[in-house]
Amino acid sequence: MVGPDSEGLREVCGDGVEFAVQRERKGTGHAVKAARGRLGSYRGPVLVMAGDLPLLRPQTIRRLVRSHRQTGGGMALLTATVEDAHGWGRIVRQGRRVAGIVEERDATPTQRAIREVNVGVYCLAAPLLFDLLRKIKPDNAQNELYLTDIVEQALRRDLQVGSVRVDVAEVGQINSRKQLAELEAVYRAQINDRWMAAGVTLIDPATTYIGPDVRIGRDSVIGPNVQLRGATRIGRDCQLDGSSFITDSLIGDGVHLRFGCVLTEAKVGRDCQIGPFAHLRPGSQLGAGVHIGDFVETKNTRLADGAKANHLAYLGDADIGSETNVGAGTITCNYDGFNKYRTVVGKRVMIGSDTQLVAPVRVADDSYIATGTTVMRDVGSGALVFNRRDQSERPGWVAAKRRSKAAEASKKTGSRRRRG
Repeated sequence: MVGPDSEGLREVCGDGVEFAVQRERKGTGHAVKAARGRLGSYRGPVLVMAGDLPLLRPQTIRRLVRSHRQTGGGMALLTATVEDAHGWGRIVRQGRRVAGIVEERDATPTQRAIREVNVGVYCLAAPLLFDLLRKIKPDNAQNELYLTDIVEQALRRDLQVGSVRVDVAEVGQINSRKQLAELEAVYRAQINDRWMAAGVTLIDPATTYIGPDVRIGRDSVIGPNVQLRGATRIGRDCQLDGSSFITDSLIGDGVHLRFGCVLTEAKVGRDCQIGPFAHLRPGSQLGAGVHIGDFVETKNTRLADGAKANHLAYLGDADIGSETNVGAGTITCNYDGFNKYRTVVGKRVMIGSDTQLVAPVRVADDSYIATGTTVMRDVGSGALVFNRRDQSERPGWVAAKRRSKAAEASKKTGSRRRRG
């Protein structure tokens, strides 16, 4: 059941989820009534719960369903014990049996002292649910139909009401941004605990963010301030030094990510070394044993086994062959202001520092690109390519320049003295 303004929720849930709409806000019981038309002739058990219980576990729900079945046609609910019960509906018992639920506004001082509370999760057969809802009335301070009143109606019929106690941390509700942040912190801690129990080392769990869909191989070491998001997969025996931000990426076994790397939709082969401060953008694919060094950026680029780009390079829309070495300051000029073009570099190519590869261009195997070259045409196999530049030299130029500057400064100083 949702309210009339639920477009965002519908988008998140996607196809395959049916929604009942509560047009008027007349309480939780009224909300559940709105779902009757969607259930049709269904007569099996129904799970009724609020949508703001993100930490509720499947195994807890299974326990609740078992409890319902043990009631022999009655109902079951979840309860928790809290230190501060303010705002919660209290569970009233007679001996061990549930005798009712009293809301905060309607509770007596004695009932407000109760610390066992209702968490708003119920299980009962669909026909019984809607039969009980027909009996409840808005006889309360809010003039609303309370869903909790179905418990009293069930007890009046001498139906058994089972209960399952859960840790309050599992049923924390979200009514503010502060509560959202608190529950997210609890959830992150639970995820981190599971990975450490599975053989992953977290150097500082308090600063490590691991998303719920992430997978990590055994004996990997995750450093401080690392964020692993989306469908990221980390192999075995990897080392992530710290402050990396990795989203929807696949990382093979034995990879070492040095400090401060960013990877998005990238694929990294086994035994690669990356960083520090490297940026692998979408479409980056590294073969086995590739080295990507500090301040290297790749985008939609494949580097074959053993290729290296160790310093200060931009490789966009490129294929780099195996055992090729990319020198510092090298860039692929892949965009002409209108279209993107691809650079293809063969195997065992030596690319000197400060090289510009103007796409579309192909560099064949075993060629050598001299330092400071701008490559604008295809290069043949085994060739040396360079741009001819003559080096000129003027002996004594520095000393003469210094004498000239000193004379200018002396002249300016004398002029200021005469004016003074």
